[in-house]
Amino acid sequence: MPVFTYRAADRTGRTIDGVMDANDVEAVIERLHREEYFPVRVDRSDGRARLGGLRSPLARTGGVPARDLLAFTQQLATLVDAGIPLERALTMLGELSVSPRLREIVQDVAQSVRSGSTLTDALSRHHPRPFSRLYINTVRAGEKGGVLEGALKRLAEHLEATRELRDAITSAMIYPALLVSVGVGAIVFLLTFVLPRFAVIFSDLGQALPLPTRILLGFSEGLVAYWWIIVLLLVGALLGWQLLTRSEAGRVAVDRWLLDLPLVGALVRKIEVGRFARTLATLLQSGVPLLSALTVTREVSENRILALALGTVQEGAKRGDGLAKPMADSGAFPTLLVHMVRVGEETGRLEEMLGRVAGVYETEIRVAVRRFIALLEPVIILVLGMVVLAIVISILLAILSINDLPL
Repeated sequence: MPVFTYRAADRTGRTIDGVMDANDVEAVIERLHREEYFPVRVDRSDGRARLGGLRSPLARTGGVPARDLLAFTQQLATLVDAGIPLERALTMLGELSVSPRLREIVQDVAQSVRSGSTLTDALSRHHPRPFSRLYINTVRAGEKGGVLEGALKRLAEHLEATRELRDAITSAMIYPALLVSVGVGAIVFLLTFVLPRFAVIFSDLGQALPLPTRILLGFSEGLVAYWWIIVLLLVGALLGWQLLTRSEAGRVAVDRWLLDLPLVGALVRKIEVGRFARTLATLLQSGVPLLSALTVTREVSENRILALALGTVQEGAKRGDGLAKPMADSGAFPTLLVHMVRVGEETGRLEEMLGRVAGVYETEIRVAVRRFIALLEPVIILVLGMVVLAIVISILLAILSINDLPL
């Protein structure tokens, strides 16, 4: 999705600068108007393109590690809750911060607050990249409602839950990734260093080799001679993937393909639905209006199919249909989520129900990841073992054929 930089003014004439992902300039202007800002300048920027798939914490937080942003939010919530003035709390955190980048940001924010700006304006005006729209909207709602400490606590809980889930998935994938790396490395070593030496020996003997051995030696010779072509193909595939996922049509196609994959598709859907429920619950608990909360939730969604479905849900909410009905009509959301949202709307506890659904899906995601890894590990071992076994058998066949040589 294209990235735009903008400058806008509020009703008092104070200007802010920011960065926003949107389809076009008109979408940026429309969002600014919804937030009661008046656009002064909107320019397209090519310096920060979004990529599909999983993104690193640094990509999400503008150079500030996610763990540092979480620690800052937790500490700020604690200090504000203890009755320490916001300006002093920011000054203290600026001095205590370990990250040089975060220290610079917090010091600038503290200076802006000292000059009379609100925390929301300070965060969005000077440093829009480290602080997401979810972060800024939650802080804005807390400031407007006079419950900044509560909004910061809920924001810290959201960031912690998100980090724990991401860390659980990353940790579960470390062993399979290491297994594949070691296995592929061993196979490449056999094909490029071990087999060529056997090839010299077999060539000196002048004996006709078995067909499996000839195929393997031919593959080994091709790998040694044309490895650079393989590298170019891999680089080209990577660049092609990036170009595909940078376009809106490409992102939609890739995200639809991910959702249709067996096993993986169900896991991706649970991750996205859990993120949606957690984000929407956090925003509503902080006092953000429903339509604004849906806008932010749709923008932070990483799957374009579900983001488009959220747009349909938002249109239904504007018509007064609530959330449950348009969610059920879209067909993109699990039945459990739809029923829980309906119960929340009927009982007036929508935020609580969304929080419970998020907890349920986060637990299911951890279980699903463990099951997926438990299935993936033996498959990887079996495939790599079969490849190595084929190499060994081919060499043994050639060695045994030496016995057929005339004395």
